[in-house]
Amino acid sequence: MKQYLNTIYLRPLISEEQSNYNSKGVMTISNIIRSLSFLFILSVIWSCSNLDEQILDESLSGGADEKNLIQNTVAPAYALLPDFFLHTKYFSLQQISTDEAILPYRGGRDWGDNGIYLELHQHTYTPSHRSVQLCWNGITTMISRTVTAINVIDPIAGKYPEGKTFLAEMRGLRAYYNMIALDLWGLAFKKNNPNVVSEILRGEQAVEYIKSELEAVIDDLSSEVGPGRLTKGAAYGLLARLHLNAGVWRNPYASNFSFTEQDMNQVIEYCNKILQLNQYELSPEYFACFDNDNHNNKELIFAVDQRPDLNGHNRMSYFSMSGSFYGNPLYPSGNGTDGPAITPEFYQSWVEASGNVDPADADARFSWKRLIIPDDFAIAATDFEVDRGIYRGLQYGLQNTGNQTPFLRTSDGRYKLEKIRDWRRAEDNAYVDFTLEIDFTASGSDYNTGYRVMKYQWSKASTDGRNKGEADLVILRLADVYMMRAEAKLRKNDVAGALSDVNIVRASRTSRPSATPNALEQMNLDILFRERGFEFYWEHQRRTDMIRFGKYEGTWTEKTNNDVNKRLFPIPQSAIDGASNVEGYLIQNRGYSN
Repeated sequence: MKQYLNTIYLRPLISEEQSNYNSKGVMTISNIIRSLSFLFILSVIWSCSNLDEQILDESLSGGADEKNLIQNTVAPAYALLPDFFLHTKYFSLQQISTDEAILPYRGGRDWGDNGIYLELHQHTYTPSHRSVQLCWNGITTMISRTVTAINVIDPIAGKYPEGKTFLAEMRGLRAYYNMIALDLWGLAFKKNNPNVVSEILRGEQAVEYIKSELEAVIDDLSSEVGPGRLTKGAAYGLLARLHLNAGVWRNPYASNFSFTEQDMNQVIEYCNKILQLNQYELSPEYFACFDNDNHNNKELIFAVDQRPDLNGHNRMSYFSMSGSFYGNPLYPSGNGTDGPAITPEFYQSWVEASGNVDPADADARFSWKRLIIPDDFAIAATDFEVDRGIYRGLQYGLQNTGNQTPFLRTSDGRYKLEKIRDWRRAEDNAYVDFTLEIDFTASGSDYNTGYRVMKYQWSKASTDGRNKGEADLVILRLADVYMMRAEAKLRKNDVAGALSDVNIVRASRTSRPSATPNALEQMNLDILFRERGFEFYWEHQRRTDMIRFGKYEGTWTEKTNNDVNKRLFPIPQSAIDGASNVEGYLIQNRGYSN
């Protein structure tokens, strides 16, 4: 029985998706309601088992059936976050649609995917776009799970000290999921009863609803659990993020966004509340925020919990790297996938900011040299690490003969290192040698084009680069608290205050003193936007930042579309068709035809 229950937990989308769609693949309102009932039944089944929902670290230790019911209805509400944050889902919408990341049709063979990544980058996405649909399905399912959990917990929460905490978490998590929906599609779902159709809110109503939910639960949230759960600090941070973006989310198509003094004051107030908790610290080593053991890093405030015992799938390290690159000598199947690279424009922003100094020497956030090659080009497995950050030029690494054969070793068992042979390219003696230029032409789409990114540490447990993720994926960290406060101050014309906050973040990266960024001497919105790019690249934030700073309609490599309607993604056609039995319920976003 336990094995069956584990299968249900680990693959919840299979059951839910099959129950949510009719024979034509269309989600219907009645099936949405039935799926909520199904989730409730699942939660009861979970509560009757001894399945250990370890996603709730520092949580309940067992006890009465009702206490187990609380715990095991909360866990599924968090459980889909790792899937939602996958490289092909939320990351693609937030990064590949921007000037920061580009994913061509590699070698005419890889990552074609019917052009979905080209469409994201060129802003030609439509209501049938697969990544958009997957994110829509994910966020609506996660909202449904929080509603189910709230309805299970609410009647019994008062019986147990931890009951109020978990109820607050579910309401706050529902608000966070709605904030994502508001950012991506310009709407939020107000839903308290699983058996009643959601009320769709837009603009001011959506902002106020999310705000009221987060404010209502703060006093009942814990400050004693790790970043994988919603805490007081996380709620304060989400409120700051809400007010920072409220001028966009109230009117996403505006020619000029209204960043009100009241909103900016609220950003500053909530950021100050986080700092007053005295729980978080800026990490001296920037890349430690993205280490495999980052769950205990004090800079993290809220994150997607992906520790090994949770069977996480952190694919952020392998996604960008060459298919001939291997991150762990113990697993000869663990290679990269020649995915996205940074755009030349994003790289040039580092160059311009660094002046006459190489960005790798000027800024600890650009890269971290971890593969130290001995004089005899051989290394023990225990000493093997791979570089972090942005990869340029000729690469050195583990030596093999292609086709994922075992790595070559010396007579004393160490692993041989050499220039990495690129087995995906047809030329003789082709090596992994990343070039700056990349585009959608045949030559610009080859396997060597574009500088790559490995921000998160390569998993020590992953056998193929695609499983057993260890690093928590960052949702909010302390650096963003300072940067949000800086932006709010700057929009209130407190230039000195903004400059000070940004320099606090820059000066904190002291573990490699020679690469600690120098203090900035001036500040304006363009500089702040550039700084956010340096600090938060590859962290699911770029699209939101570009829209807020008025950059999303700009021009960059392979992107000229300046349609303001593309600020919001289209509502999937399947969702609109499924809601067609309720007239006027789900209206397509402006600029997209049904």
